[in-house]
Amino acid sequence: MNKIIDLGMHPFADTFIGEEQYGMSEPVYPLQCFLDKDSGEVRLGVDTKADDRYNLYSYSYTSSNSKFSRNHWRSYASNVSEKLNLKQESMIIEAGSNDGFLAKQFKDLGHQVLGVDPSKYMAKLALDLGVETLCDLFSFKTSHRILISFGKADLVIANNVFNHANDPDDFTKAAANLLKDGGTFVYELPYWYNTIKDKKFDQIYHEHVTYFTVKSSYELLRKAGLEIIDAEVVDYHGGSLRVFAKKVDEVTLRSHIKEMIEEEEKFGLFNESMYKEFMQDLHKKRNRFLKEIYKIKSEGYPIIGVGAAAKGNTFLNFYNLDSTILDYVTDASEHKQGKYTPLTRIPIVGDEIFAEYDKVYALILSWNISDIIKENLKKINNKIEFLSLPT
Repeated sequence: MNKIIDLGMHPFADTFIGEEQYGMSEPVYPLQCFLDKDSGEVRLGVDTKADDRYNLYSYSYTSSNSKFSRNHWRSYASNVSEKLNLKQESMIIEAGSNDGFLAKQFKDLGHQVLGVDPSKYMAKLALDLGVETLCDLFSFKTSHRILISFGKADLVIANNVFNHANDPDDFTKAAANLLKDGGTFVYELPYWYNTIKDKKFDQIYHEHVTYFTVKSSYELLRKAGLEIIDAEVVDYHGGSLRVFAKKVDEVTLRSHIKEMIEEEEKFGLFNESMYKEFMQDLHKKRNRFLKEIYKIKSEGYPIIGVGAAAKGNTFLNFYNLDSTILDYVTDASEHKQGKYTPLTRIPIVGDEIFAEYDKVYALILSWNISDIIKENLKKINNKIEFLSLPT
């Protein structure tokens, strides 16, 4: 594999620091992506321990953290159920079930559900929601435990979690092992094609171990006897890839999937030279943006980041924007307020902080819901000046 992207040293992006940990140093690792041109696989060069990523600090990301997210997962449950024509009381297993919000949607549709998540904190939230949850890392070994207690599934789902697996082959084998004959494996995650095409480098972080293309998906699933029956790009996280796969005796490459792979290849997604230009462009944009930021600070105006998201932490660390530059980062999540951003140590508060200023600049880090955020912030303070992330 060849190195294609280097963003420097970064902490875990979904880590937020409590008061009791403020004076401690969290682990940092090189954030570099490597490409296998033959398989289309893109993955990080440095492996970190999964248990550290989810339990070294209280894991704070919740899948129901915004109205936009909740609506997306409600639609997901109804659309997938309808597309697959799921019968009442179908058995559904969700890998990386987080706070249980999506599994609860399937349960409300009349299905049996089981969540699997390695975060003790998230597993408790899911249990409080009435979703039976196994607190463990989804793996082939874990799948045997699940089979003994719960049997096989009609549907295995994995959303924004397959890319978190240190061993994608093991994860795929686990999903295949749990499926009934005719069962379906559905996963959704940020699409690498969109990430690179739209230059959204902030979707790269240590929790995202692997970056999926249609080409890499086909090769990965094929090894476990799973065939992609459909794939689509949905409007979530700036463009997510949703893949439907079934267990078959002989895997074939369907015409629609072949066309998607050819589009990736035509774009240059598996060419190293394209990534050299990508990195040069990132550095140029960073230099121009920092010049604007320092001008605002030299004039004495406050700058507040909006959205304590993992992607925001990648942006802040790559741009070296810490608490000496940003006064606060705001977030609606009660699981994040009162904490600090990792490494940069910017205090996290609620949006109401904007009411305390006359002239103030807002840097929206959660760009995927920027329109919604702007609307809400204008109600608090209609004098806010919005800074656009470099594009």
